[in-house]
Amino acid sequence: MTAKTDLFNAAAYGGAGWSPRTAGLDEEIGSIWGKCGISTEWSRLKAVLLHLPGKELAASDNPDEVQMLESIDIGKAQAQHDAMAEAYRNAGAKVHYVEPEGEASPNQIFVADLVFMTPEGAILARPASTVRAGEERWVARRLAELGIPIIRSIRGTGTFEGADAMWINPQTVILGRGLRTNDEGAAQVTSTLNEMGVDVIQVDLPVGTMHLMGMLRIVDYNLAISQSYRLVHRGVDALKEHGLNTVYIPDEDEASDNKALNFVTIAPREILMVAGNPITQAFYEGLGITCHVVELNELVKAAGAIGCLSGILEREK
Repeated sequence: MTAKTDLFNAAAYGGAGWSPRTAGLDEEIGSIWGKCGISTEWSRLKAVLLHLPGKELAASDNPDEVQMLESIDIGKAQAQHDAMAEAYRNAGAKVHYVEPEGEASPNQIFVADLVFMTPEGAILARPASTVRAGEERWVARRLAELGIPIIRSIRGTGTFEGADAMWINPQTVILGRGLRTNDEGAAQVTSTLNEMGVDVIQVDLPVGTMHLMGMLRIVDYNLAISQSYRLVHRGVDALKEHGLNTVYIPDEDEASDNKALNFVTIAPREILMVAGNPITQAFYEGLGITCHVVELNELVKAAGAIGCLSGILEREK
């Protein structure tokens, strides 16, 4: 047994053989921790987190009770969700699934609301409504299984949904405060990102808006797309100050009825969008954007589309 006088020199007490951990968490991603992380909205997509809907969608027969728009055909919804997942695989992205124990919440499909990814790991959301309370628990479990660090869980009376935040560039995040993200939740997210050296620009969302995602998407380092009369001046000014031009989709009906803006950027100026939006798709293509389309008209009845359904876990660094 080591003499007490030798303890000072033992590796366990910082002596010879002690190996200090000097790498930052972001440097440990992909080795100690699972591959993950984003700091832009336009870099090539590497991995997404989805939830395949099941019999829980029967609750859509009473749509207002579960915050949906219409009754949903489960079989059609599953087939469309599978087609979306296959489109991601065809684009070279890995597809992971959240699989809750027992019957899932009807809104578990909207994984984007439940997590916001950073270069160091995930900020776990805390949904704002009682209908969705606890969905984040299953996302937390899946993230742990994938080896993805959870660097913050929104706590106390804070509410935050991941679709209310997005990266303007690797040093700047825009964060929407409104129905789904309250002041306390926004403060917690801001504090965590500030610790990383990331600036956060908070903007208020208009009444009648669900998420920031519903009014803003970013498709390249210098191009953002919005819906007219919805993105506030502070948001437009922030984008301009950081070198992004904001353009507005041309057809309000396609935006509101068929979620033409609710897409996911899979690479610079390359997107996965809802089929059946010819005017908006032609507008996107005129901007040099490659559009991949999937039928999603059944899932749109749940009050979301591709962006809402997709938790972004990793983009190319």
